[in-house]
Amino acid sequence: MTTITTVTVVGAGYMGGGIAQCMALAGLDVQIVDVDPETTARGLERLLREAQEFEDQGLYPAGSTETIRAHLRAGTSFEDSVGRADFIEEAVFEAPEVKQEVLGRISQHAREDAVIGTNTSTIPVHVLAPHVKNPERFLTVHFSNPAPFIPGVELVSGEATEQWAVDAVRELLPRIGKEGAEVADVPGMVLNRLQYALLKEAVSVVEEGVATPEAVDTIVRTTFGFRLGFFGPFAIADQAGLDVYAKCFRIVEEAFGERLATPKMLQETVDAGRHGVKNGKGWTGDFDEKTAAELIAYRNKAYARMGELLRELGPAPRGTAPADPAAQQA
Repeated sequence: MTTITTVTVVGAGYMGGGIAQCMALAGLDVQIVDVDPETTARGLERLLREAQEFEDQGLYPAGSTETIRAHLRAGTSFEDSVGRADFIEEAVFEAPEVKQEVLGRISQHAREDAVIGTNTSTIPVHVLAPHVKNPERFLTVHFSNPAPFIPGVELVSGEATEQWAVDAVRELLPRIGKEGAEVADVPGMVLNRLQYALLKEAVSVVEEGVATPEAVDTIVRTTFGFRLGFFGPFAIADQAGLDVYAKCFRIVEEAFGERLATPKMLQETVDAGRHGVKNGKGWTGDFDEKTAAELIAYRNKAYARMGELLRELGPAPRGTAPADPAAQQA
C-alpha cells in the first residue's frame, strides 16, 4: 500500500490552505501552489500568521507554528510541486470546468503512483474523472471548513478508482487527526445532501410563519443539534426508540404528506421487533444490558460536558438584524 508522506495542495485559499496546514502540523512534507508564485507566497504567509493566532488562542498546542513552518512550503513551480508528491489534493473553485482543467494539469505532471484527490462538496467523481489521466488513482477527498478543526472527511470513489488509492487516503487520515467515511458517487454526497435538506425545511418553517430564523436556530442548536456532535441520526433514533419515531412520523405525515412520510426502512425495522436500545435491538446494533447502560452513561456525560463548554464560551457573536426587503422596496 502507498504510504503518503509528501503532499501538494493545489489552491492556497481558505480550504486548500487549511488542508495544507493540518497536514503540515502532523509532520508531513507539504507544498501549496496557486495560480502564480506571488499568490502562493501570500497564501503561505497567511497560513503561518493564522497558525500563530491559533496557537496564541490555545487552539493549537505550543510549538505548532514552528512545526508547520518546518513542514509547509510555497511551491514555485506547478509542475515540480505536483510531480514530487505522493498525494495531490485539488482545492480550487467549486465549478466543474475549473476543477476539470486543474485536474487535467495535475494528472499530466503527477507520478503514476501518486494519489489525486479533489476537495469538492457537491460535484460527482464521474463528472471530473474523464479529465484525469490514469483515473484509477483519483477520488474525492472532501474536507469541511474550517479544515484544521473539523474532523470528518468524505471519500468518494469513481468507477475507475482502485482500492489501493482509497486505502492510501484512509491510512493518512488518522495521522492528521481526521476520520473518513466512504459514500457513493452522487451529487452532494452525504454531508451537503443532509445539510441542504435541513436548510430547505428550516426555510419552509420560516416562510410558513411557524417560527423566526432566530427561533429555528435556537431550537436546532439546543435540541437535536446539541446531540449531533456525539451521535448521528441513526444512533439518536435508536436511543429515542424506533417505535416512537414511527408513531411520530404518522402524525407529521398526516399534516405534511409524502414529504415527511414514514420511511419504509423505519417501519420495516419496527415491524421486525427492533425498537432500539430499550429492547436491545436497533439500527446501530444489538445491545445487552451492560452495553446499553454504558451508552446511556456516555450520552449523559457527553451532553453535560457540552453544556459546560457552551456556558464557558458564552453566546456566539451575532450580526445586526437585516433590513426588511419589503421596506427597502417601498
